[in-house]
Amino acid sequence: MTRRRILMAHRSEVHRTERRRKSTAGGVERLHGRHVIEEALRARRRSLHRLLVKPRPLGAELQGLVDLARGMGLPVVETDGARLSELAQPGDGALQGAVLEAGSLPELNGVAELCASAEGAGVGNRRFVVLDGVEDPQNVGGIARVMDAAGVNGLILTRRRAPPLSPALARASAGAIEWLPVARVTNLVRALKELKSEGFWVVAADPEASVDLYALPDRLLRGDLVVVLGAEGRGLRPAVRGAIDHPIRIPMRGNVDSLNVATAGAVLLYELLRRASTQSTGGPG
Repeated sequence: MTRRRILMAHRSEVHRTERRRKSTAGGVERLHGRHVIEEALRARRRSLHRLLVKPRPLGAELQGLVDLARGMGLPVVETDGARLSELAQPGDGALQGAVLEAGSLPELNGVAELCASAEGAGVGNRRFVVLDGVEDPQNVGGIARVMDAAGVNGLILTRRRAPPLSPALARASAGAIEWLPVARVTNLVRALKELKSEGFWVVAADPEASVDLYALPDRLLRGDLVVVLGAEGRGLRPAVRGAIDHPIRIPMRGNVDSLNVATAGAVLLYELLRRASTQSTGGPG
């Protein structure tokens, strides 16, 4: 079996697990924004109910959503603009002429299921991100968008002190969260220990670290990796900091000595991606 088929098989199994959970989940969520709706339709990880669209004429992008939904057999309902606006939640921003009614985004239960979802990546190539106390859905959505772009395999959130996978978070991720396996854990330190027992090394962005990101030897960033990001201001909790193998400081050259957590995540994840690409092509390192 080829690596691509193995990956597809594992994704199918993960999606079957998620579908079993979707069947027991209640409530309807309303997704706004063309990118979010398109990715939710393409990923098909939610239960999908119907697509509401403004009256014709439709632009090319909206017509593309309608065609995609109808091709899946999803009901498409022409809906007055005033009614669409009534469905908006505070902070939703511009509706862009469409609302997708769908079930909640499914989540995996713990480290074991997340590891199973990433088996297709192969041992030594798995990358996860763990968030410690990052509660702003805009930040979590921004991190999810970076993770998808950088090829990260999954996200771990705590059951407390982390936001739900809400429509606002989906919009902040530009739809990336629709594709990203997300696991919830009760105890973050225990989850990190489980990951380490599975062969993962744990690195973290820590402004108090003595080691500069760009000075860290390549050999310490090889293999399966977990990247831990803490909340802005509070940073990593002491117990979580104690579970880190390699704390890393992102160098600052300006007058402000901190980065937004999503920006810090982007710097760190893309440096990991750069090094992995260099190693795979036999470059220096």
